[in-house]
Amino acid sequence: MHSASVVEDLNNLKPPPDFDTTIRTNCIHNPSLRYCNSSDLNEIFKSTIVASHLCNESRNPNCVETFPKIDLRSRPKIAPLYLSFSFFWKYCPLSILSIDLSNNSMKGSFPIDVLQCTQIHALDLSHNELTGDVPIHSFSPLTNLTLLNLSYNYFSESTVSDTEFFKRFNASSFFHSGLLPNQKKFTIKAIILLVGFPIFVILMVGCFWWLCFVRPDFLPRVFRRKNKFTPSMLKAATDGFSRENLVGKGEGVHMYRGVLRDGTQVRIEIYRDDISRESQRRFEEECKVLVQLSHENMVQVLGSCSRRRLRAIVTEWMEGENVEIWLSRSAPSWKHRLKILMGVVKGMCYLQEEWPEVGYDLRTSSVLLSDNLRPLISRFKVGDQSSSTRKIHKFGVFLLEIVVSSRLSDESKSGEVGFIDHIRKHYPGNLREISQAVIIRT
Repeated sequence: MHSASVVEDLNNLKPPPDFDTTIRTNCIHNPSLRYCNSSDLNEIFKSTIVASHLCNESRNPNCVETFPKIDLRSRPKIAPLYLSFSFFWKYCPLSILSIDLSNNSMKGSFPIDVLQCTQIHALDLSHNELTGDVPIHSFSPLTNLTLLNLSYNYFSESTVSDTEFFKRFNASSFFHSGLLPNQKKFTIKAIILLVGFPIFVILMVGCFWWLCFVRPDFLPRVFRRKNKFTPSMLKAATDGFSRENLVGKGEGVHMYRGVLRDGTQVRIEIYRDDISRESQRRFEEECKVLVQLSHENMVQVLGSCSRRRLRAIVTEWMEGENVEIWLSRSAPSWKHRLKILMGVVKGMCYLQEEWPEVGYDLRTSSVLLSDNLRPLISRFKVGDQSSSTRKIHKFGVFLLEIVVSSRLSDESKSGEVGFIDHIRKHYPGNLREISQAVIIRT
């Protein structure tokens, strides 16, 4: 039987004259019948005809008395036809408790009309080629549904919220349905997650540790520890403590020129001697004081690095020369000498008033000059016990060097006392006369 002829025959059928009376009588005996609230006798009549045929096609034993199931499994020719009768599903008999439309190669979207049979206990749509979304919200009236089989279809993968609905049924009901994530893919994802997440966490912790304790200069300034440098930062600033950046050596100290990551040029004093924890603690306390010094006639201490085997003090880089070289290179004017002396005095007064515990080195080799001849005291010592007399003596020696344009020769390497002897030897006359002669020349 062709579906077109069946539909045509149904459309040509008219209800008998007493059909209206029959419907009313049925509704009096059973008001829950779905067609009781409808006045479309043609649709009701056609639905009863389809119900009678479908009951027999489903091999029910006594269709006169009851219609308990729709069984069209493996009936690909007629299953789509009966699904197309929307008027039948609209008035779906309440006696139907099971619908089986499996193994029919049906295509298209989910046959939502079957869900109008809200009283059913079982629905089987397996082994078809249905696609698209499953209307989960339309299942809510089917409170008696205990068996649902949608396996072997091509439905769209369900959302996380829909998975709660599927938990009502056996997992095999959705095998290869497309609704649930592919088990193999899920396993792979789970393995990736279980292995990848710890690795990701370890990498993140490693990066965080590296940024905080190895190269904090890669962090925004607000997250950095102020005035603190790490060995890696200093190594990067000096190209691995290269010879090209080595600008001086002393007893136990190497001095480098460096460039920080933000472009700031610095002078780095490196101490590599192994010291005790107590000495390291004292060094750290001294550095905390030095970074607080702030005066126009002092080299700014930017920070420090404190490790057992590597200690460093980082200061701003000054392009100018020191006073010792400046004096030997030319015959400076007295005006310029006086400017340098006044700058040094200002720096001394600042330290005496604000930081009396901080000593300083006033040798001409330790006082640097900026481009505009601004003197900068560059070497300090926290906890200096020098008396005021001693400090005045230091300044006096510095003053003499400025006045006579002399630096310590090889004969006078014994320090300030040696310098006095140097003056007595080379300038045996009256010091006032020597000073006057210098002033006249300059």
